[in-house]
Amino acid sequence: MVPLVAGLVVGMIAPLKAEPLNPELQVGVVQRFGEDDDVTLRLESFAGAPLTVSFQTGEEPQQITTPQVLLEVQPRPLPQRELQERVVLSTHRSFESAEDSAQAWQQRGIATEIAQPDTWQVWAQRETYHTPLLRRLLLQNLQSQGFTEVFLDSQVLGQEPQAVFIANGYRYHRSRLEVTAANQRIRVVRLLGGDPQRTRLYGGKLRLQPNAYGTYTLVNQVPIETYLRGVVPHEIGLGAPAATIAAQAILARTYALRNLRRFTIDDYQLCADTHCQVYWGLGGAAPVTDKAIAATKGMVLTYQGELVDALYSSTSGGVTAPFSHVWNGPDRPYLKAVVDSVQGVWDLEQTPLNTEAAVRRFLDLETGFNEARWDTFRWQRQSDLAEITQDVRAYVRSQQHPLADFTEITSLQVSQRAASGRVQTLVMQTDLGEITLVKDEIIRVLSAPRSLLFYLDPIYEETTAAAEAPSQAAEASPSSPLQGYRFVGGGFGHGVGMSQTGAYRLGALGWSSEQILQFYYPGTTLEPIHDDLVFWRPSTDADQGDQVESDPDAAAKSMASPSP
Repeated sequence: MVPLVAGLVVGMIAPLKAEPLNPELQVGVVQRFGEDDDVTLRLESFAGAPLTVSFQTGEEPQQITTPQVLLEVQPRPLPQRELQERVVLSTHRSFESAEDSAQAWQQRGIATEIAQPDTWQVWAQRETYHTPLLRRLLLQNLQSQGFTEVFLDSQVLGQEPQAVFIANGYRYHRSRLEVTAANQRIRVVRLLGGDPQRTRLYGGKLRLQPNAYGTYTLVNQVPIETYLRGVVPHEIGLGAPAATIAAQAILARTYALRNLRRFTIDDYQLCADTHCQVYWGLGGAAPVTDKAIAATKGMVLTYQGELVDALYSSTSGGVTAPFSHVWNGPDRPYLKAVVDSVQGVWDLEQTPLNTEAAVRRFLDLETGFNEARWDTFRWQRQSDLAEITQDVRAYVRSQQHPLADFTEITSLQVSQRAASGRVQTLVMQTDLGEITLVKDEIIRVLSAPRSLLFYLDPIYEETTAAAEAPSQAAEASPSSPLQGYRFVGGGFGHGVGMSQTGAYRLGALGWSSEQILQFYYPGTTLEPIHDDLVFWRPSTDADQGDQVESDPDAAAKSMASPSP
């Protein structure tokens, strides 16, 4: 049994031994079913194989056979109003930063859970802080010590969602059910107002279960090699060179197995969107990607006996980023800043990209890179101050930030930049004071930047003279009112690990999948899944050896700084 402490796995996640090369995954394919009353799901048999629905009636298990199942979620009045609340310790754009924050809180004696009601959040563990008094005592003590962004998410409920399934003309009120088919194929149709909107075909089994947010999750239990058939085509595309597709298959397999802990709070493992990997079931499976998956079956990328953090993104902008340049947490030795070129167009050791001048020079280069022909390699986008203000106001209000009542943004400034060129801190002046965004929170909050590799050019209101002389209109005119900013940058996504567009170029040059992986993850090893392989261990193992279980009263009364 995998040991758990405060909602996080703290030891090795052991491979499943029944079929080491093809372990089963639990993927939330519809994560918050019930948020929209107009959405229903129709589960259909495929190729003539009927569905078997398993559920409980009282203490007795029951099964029915049917060609299709209709799933609905209806409000059910509660006998009396119920208080639902949790202490939100921090919120994040990504699981990576949320996990680092959760570990930091645990080291300070606070039991935690990682949740994703919408954005990623770190909660004070509900089982530990199980009474209103404990939660408010914790909140009061944290805020008194300067943890001003910790808040209590509280609401009083008069009703709760109730799952209903309809089969063979009968309605069943059940919160849990499992659906299987003899051919391991089930079609899921999403209906909006009764009209079909989207259809997916899934291999394996499906089950409906409650989650931590008062709604339901439809979980696909699927062998990993079948799962990859629904991931690889959508992540890399069918037009990529064979070696590039093989590299993507190895990374997708590695990523999935390393990240089984993401949805522990909701009793499944992975999601089906870009917060994990895009997974659309078997509908998009194709011979070219199936061939790559079969050729690499069971193969994963490792570093010193542990699965690597197999991060990848669309486009790096010409240079990849170490882990800590995008998220909070320690660096991985194999995730380095790599200039995405085979022509030696830039020497990072001689000229790191941690200055504005260097970044501007680098982003002026448009040839010699593996990604040079792609639209997202270089980009320019602009936002006026009103749009920036709207973006930031929505963010700070959702965080219950102390400056949530500001009325306008007056300026932006990059105050820190990493050697990979990524913006580390962005300071925004408001009429009430400074608000600082850190690393990938910048992308979460602002609409304009497509990556953290960018610089800012101020845009001033056009004067009468500029209007008469258009050639001068683009020049900065500090004497004119500031109108907004032009974000000039490169890349799309976090830029850590393999660039998918860069890997296209390397594959076209005749590089093997192993060479592509070594280029982006230097010092790693390609090997099959085996019983001694470590799927994941916390980066802070050495710091957690003396950790003891937290006492809620003691933890609420005595907290250490600094903030995670």
